[in-house]
Amino acid sequence: MRALEASRRLSRLFTSASYSGLELLSSLDCHISSTAAAAGNSGAPQLRLPWSATQRRGVKVNASHVKPGNVIQKTGKIYQVLESEHKQRGRGGAMMQLELRDVDTGNKVSLRFGTEEAVERVFVQEKAFTLLYTEHEVAYLIESNTFEQVEVPLDLFGKAAAYLKDEMKVTLQLYDGKPLSASIPKRSTCTIKEVHANVKGQTVTPRYTRALLDNGLTILVPSYLQSGEVIFVNTEDDSYIGRAK
Repeated sequence: MRALEASRRLSRLFTSASYSGLELLSSLDCHISSTAAAAGNSGAPQLRLPWSATQRRGVKVNASHVKPGNVIQKTGKIYQVLESEHKQRGRGGAMMQLELRDVDTGNKVSLRFGTEEAVERVFVQEKAFTLLYTEHEVAYLIESNTFEQVEVPLDLFGKAAAYLKDEMKVTLQLYDGKPLSASIPKRSTCTIKEVHANVKGQTVTPRYTRALLDNGLTILVPSYLQSGEVIFVNTEDDSYIGRAK
């Protein structure tokens, strides 16, 4: 059933593709082909897409500026930053404790840096996709311009995976074509499935109450909201934004 639904969505994406978009892709292919042909006899390397060139460029930053989600290079290895913690060593000065994941092997390591120590940050490609559906802890995505389809584990989205919905626009962060992490829009539409009843005996109605959403999460919402109402939720901190309609 999910595969059938995905097929229908895929058909809609194909039929909605504009002629101008196809024309742009065609002109780009022609430009790349002509450039490669001109360079063929001289032994020059073929033209790469712009992101491939900039992706490998790094920049030196202080370790204190490294954040979770960043990608860094250390002793010839590429790591994704999972956690970054500032620690004080008394008279020894401050330091940064970084929890890292080796992009090639998947192994996790913990490294320490001085707060002012230079770290080489590597830039990654960000690419937009549309979610077709999720099944068995896997998200099935499609790139709406090229119709490239990819499958990524749900854990790339972290806790934000609870907000995933069919046809949602998502972003993948990739390094050398490998998905490192995934993100969703900051705002999502949810339906209140159940509002927790107030405690008996309370003489003052609380300003906020706990509500169960249709995605299984429980958040705080204004006490005047009722079951069945559609609301906007901040996907970064699970906070209530406002009524959707």
